[in-house]
Amino acid sequence: MSKFGALVMGPAGAGKTTFCNALIQHLRLNKRSCFYVNLDPAAEDFSYEPDLDIKDLISLEDVMEEMGLGPNGGLIYCFEFLLQNLDFLTNALEPLSEEYLIILDLPGQIELYTHIPVVPTLVKHLTRFGSLNVSLCAAYLLESTFVIDRAKFFAGTLSAMSAMIMLEVPHVNILSKMDLVKGSVPKRQLKRFLDPDTSLLEDDGDHSMDPVVRGAGALDPADKDSVMGGASFNRLNKAVARLIDDFSMVSFLQLDVQDEDSVGGVLSYIDDAIQYHEAQEPREPNDEIADYGDDDMMG
Repeated sequence: MSKFGALVMGPAGAGKTTFCNALIQHLRLNKRSCFYVNLDPAAEDFSYEPDLDIKDLISLEDVMEEMGLGPNGGLIYCFEFLLQNLDFLTNALEPLSEEYLIILDLPGQIELYTHIPVVPTLVKHLTRFGSLNVSLCAAYLLESTFVIDRAKFFAGTLSAMSAMIMLEVPHVNILSKMDLVKGSVPKRQLKRFLDPDTSLLEDDGDHSMDPVVRGAGALDPADKDSVMGGASFNRLNKAVARLIDDFSMVSFLQLDVQDEDSVGGVLSYIDDAIQYHEAQEPREPNDEIADYGDDDMMG
């Protein structure tokens, strides 16, 4: 039996859990079943209580206290412990039918899926390489305010591309919190970030010249602004941008979680990536009438 899921990830503060909440609300409004899995062992506050919570298996707070580890080391330990106890996931997900969308909410430490093979190993267990055979799509969120600092944007784009290469599953890359840049970034300019290329850096006047050329004198290694605005930093950013351009893998969707159509649009891309609708049984008109009848009786 086929299963379908979305792996929600991205750097800290990108709005992953907020997106999960908006996704759950949208699915419920459209009478679709979902199963929410929290894989962040430090998360505490939820708008929708997870159907499965990694903290029922292990928590970051307990690991830090008992093992004497810091937050990052503790998080890696939690995931390594999860990989040793995969029945925790398997037993909960195995009974789910193909009508469910499994939403897996990951923590914001991107080294879990870009630097060390922890999340890639988990993905292999969930997908066709494991027993669950989940058709999985990764939804990588990057905060839209990154577009204001183009070097930061390309660094975030590079991490998204790294995750795509490491996980080897269909990807949907998302610029989140679009409401924060409305009015401050023109729409025409914003569209250029949806398919990033090197021209974005070439047009960025703030980082196009060496401070020496601008008359700032010799670079002071202790002066962060001088280093971040120098020719070497500019060449590094252009090299990163060319790498992203050469692979031609990363493009972004826009997301405003306060806009129901925006959430629905992102969900449609996820559904297409995992071929969700192709596996669903055609519904008869009488089924729809029965559903509405049940809702009326419940009301």
